[in-house]
Amino acid sequence: MDDTAGKPGGSADPEEMTKAMTAYAERSQRIINAFYERQAKDGGFQIPDPAVIGKAFLDVGAKMMADPAKLMEAQAQLFQSYAKLWETAAKRMAGEEVEPVVAPAKEDKRFKDKAWEEEALYDTMKQSYLLSANWIQQMVGDVDGLDDKTREKAEFYTRQFVNALAPTNFAATNPKVLQHTIDSKGENLMKGLDHLLRDLEAGEGQLRISMTDADAFTLGENVATSPGKVVMQNDLMQLLQYAPSTGKVAKTPLIIVPPWINKFYILDLQPKNSFIKWAVDQGHTVFVISWVNPDEKLSDKRFDDYMLEGPLAAIDAVTKMTGEKKVNVIGYCIGGTLTACTLAYMAAKGDDRVKSATFFTSMVDFQDPGELGVFIDDEQLENLDEYMSKTGYLDGKHMSQVFNLMRDNDLIWSFVVNNYLMGREPFAFDLLYWN
Repeated sequence: MDDTAGKPGGSADPEEMTKAMTAYAERSQRIINAFYERQAKDGGFQIPDPAVIGKAFLDVGAKMMADPAKLMEAQAQLFQSYAKLWETAAKRMAGEEVEPVVAPAKEDKRFKDKAWEEEALYDTMKQSYLLSANWIQQMVGDVDGLDDKTREKAEFYTRQFVNALAPTNFAATNPKVLQHTIDSKGENLMKGLDHLLRDLEAGEGQLRISMTDADAFTLGENVATSPGKVVMQNDLMQLLQYAPSTGKVAKTPLIIVPPWINKFYILDLQPKNSFIKWAVDQGHTVFVISWVNPDEKLSDKRFDDYMLEGPLAAIDAVTKMTGEKKVNVIGYCIGGTLTACTLAYMAAKGDDRVKSATFFTSMVDFQDPGELGVFIDDEQLENLDEYMSKTGYLDGKHMSQVFNLMRDNDLIWSFVVNNYLMGREPFAFDLLYWN
């Protein structure tokens, strides 16, 4: 692209534009080829499963049509809401002060730009979207006769649908993006296309949104900086011991069991927000399990192996190295679930070497797993078992997709706007680098 693009009076060189579009087309073809290759490798396995989504909405549609009177009543209520919106919009255009018919929730960050309130057109567009979004979600939530699992899926994917259609997610209806496009003469959209292709290439045809500047962080330099060393390892983990920072240390050592679906340094991002550094500074002798990133070579490992070769192996090693008979344990996330299972196993064996156990964001009662339950039922678990029997492990991209969908506005659409519509690089953020 011409260097003058985006400057006052500047314009893109047609020849350079043609070259750029040709390059984009070639990259796109490679991405498509990679997508089909990956689909063939995965055997069509996807999270979320389109068939599961389709079945849930077929059930919703059938239940809705079984009560046409309720459907007509809901449509009448929507029409009344829109009539009120049109009335207030007309009054505002005439210069009157009016109260909004509907407003975003306090935690909704999408409409922060002042144009969504100050400009009548954008304010009406915003309220129109919110009326429709709220109505659709209420319609699905009020359907009678659905089982709990189907309702949970329908409500979850309805939210995905309405969030995806927000006017903030489109260049022509986002005032901030539109103004930036005018100011840069469209250069932001060209950069955004380049970012989009880059993320598709990284995901082999599946969109893997860049959430942070990965080049801004280096392990051991500006993230995971607490000094320590590996003191033992096995097939599943390395045990790290952190160097003391106090003249005296507590008698009982501390073992931290983090999740194996993420890296341990969530607890040691930077000195200012490092739990590990804080614990060391309090005088604890801190040991942390660093789980291996598994592949097909570890396909024979099961949950009990993670217990035996994880916390139990760590307890054996720490008590032997320190000479202490008891340890304190912290379990984080699914590492806490594993810790709870380990404690039950040890209790059954009469092993009382754990003096205290603390749990961080750990689930031990799975009766109500929250929105994670959307992805857990017999059909989806069977598909997951079949997929893992072929690959030997679950690729992290599938789990990442699940967690991103659970916070789609924050972890998907905000980056779509920043990276692809505004054409900006993502910010350097230690937590998202870890994620």
